[in-house]
Amino acid sequence: MDWQLIDLGSEFIAGIAAPESFDESFHIVISDDEVLTIDGVYPWRPLDQDQWRWLGLDVIASHYLGQINNVPVFTNEVDPEADNPEGYEFMTLWSFVSQVDPQLFSLIGRARQIVEWNRNHRYCGRCGQETTGFESDRSRRCQSCNLTFYPRLSPSIIVCVNKGEEILLARNLKAPVNYYSTIAGFVEPGESIEETVHREVFEEVGLRVKNLKYYGSQSWPFPDSLMFGFHAEYESGEFVLQESEIADAGWFHYTNLPNKPAMFSISGWLIDDFLKRARASSDP
Repeated sequence: MDWQLIDLGSEFIAGIAAPESFDESFHIVISDDEVLTIDGVYPWRPLDQDQWRWLGLDVIASHYLGQINNVPVFTNEVDPEADNPEGYEFMTLWSFVSQVDPQLFSLIGRARQIVEWNRNHRYCGRCGQETTGFESDRSRRCQSCNLTFYPRLSPSIIVCVNKGEEILLARNLKAPVNYYSTIAGFVEPGESIEETVHREVFEEVGLRVKNLKYYGSQSWPFPDSLMFGFHAEYESGEFVLQESEIADAGWFHYTNLPNKPAMFSISGWLIDDFLKRARASSDP
């Protein structure tokens, strides 16, 4: 099967139990959170069955991800001390940001998160005994105390706040000097997603918001976030920055924005969505 002709958005079907037999397969190879790439091959693609067989790396664990037109897709964790095979190179997940399309990035991120979950839960966090994987669902279970470990997902919000033709953008302490983005934060226990939006905006910049509108979501595997995107309107308040996180924040007119997130991330999508509506409303 020619990988370049595949439409992952419609043809990939996620799964847990691999088929008993198959003639073809795809393999995403991961070592110490880095993804194997084939030198000189662009855009990136996973290894086919023959390439994987001849790679000759020691396998720590293999996980079935799903299928594409009945061809199974696996992620294979290999020895982190292994050298790069000739003609191949291991690259960080960040290297793929904006270098592959969103559907492919989502698949690579899925693979890395599953490998990390399996590696982090080989032993029970309650009693210390070894855990066992199950084929009926994506879990590892302690045979001693019966505690079950599922892949971790950390729900979080990201919100584009507007005040008329201006949007709220903030610069994180760790961000480059002229890089601004929308407000984001993790959901606390007991909160709804909407409550998190209100709390995070107030905690980070001291403002109250209203008229929340859900936009969409994005899996963000750094390391395991599930981002819920919103638009909201300014209601009240003056800027009071959370000094431990925010270096600067302000209102920016849609015609005069600083360096903003790329369209690869949901923050970029939110800003672009606001820009389109602002431009449309300003047209005579």
